[in-house]
Amino acid sequence: MENTPLGFLILALLVANCLALLLSRDWRWSLAALGAQYLLAFFLVSVYWPLELAAVKLVGGWMATAILGMSYLNMAEQPDESAGFPRSRGFLGLAAGLVIIIVVGAAPALAAWGRQFTGSEAWGGLLLIGLGVIQVGLGSRIFRIILGLLTLLAGFEILYASVETSILVAGLLAIVNLGISLIGSYLLLAPGMEPRS
Repeated sequence: MENTPLGFLILALLVANCLALLLSRDWRWSLAALGAQYLLAFFLVSVYWPLELAAVKLVGGWMATAILGMSYLNMAEQPDESAGFPRSRGFLGLAAGLVIIIVVGAAPALAAWGRQFTGSEAWGGLLLIGLGVIQVGLGSRIFRIILGLLTLLAGFEILYASVETSILVAGLLAIVNLGISLIGSYLLLAPGMEPRS
């Protein structure tokens, strides 16, 4: 998919999607961006994996998104996301710009070094890993940290898809996605599960 208009379109959509996921304050928009991220990652992974195997990643990611959405709907009170220093849009935009600059420099070298994957997969995987690390590192809420972990794992899966095409690995990565979302769901709902006396 390297140097094709489709590859550039998927990368442009992935950058816009990652920025929307990072800067969004509403949980509904964040989950919609996460679902779109899994769709775009599906297109990048389908270059190396058969369509049925790549669909496992897509369905597993959408199931993880649905688990988080159902958990957020069942929360007793929705926590207010503060717009302080580490979560201000300006600071997050600056951090995302720094990640994009690093990816622009590192992706061609990684593609030349690895030789298993093309430039589009290197760009997409590194972008998701970098922005996932920002989400995890600067997240103050459990929901944001879980979104960051899922984003980081999606980037790793894009890079790893070119190395390993095993059905077992695809299943295990889908189980890890579901496990992260289930743990996040439990942590979101745990404060409201206190026993009544």
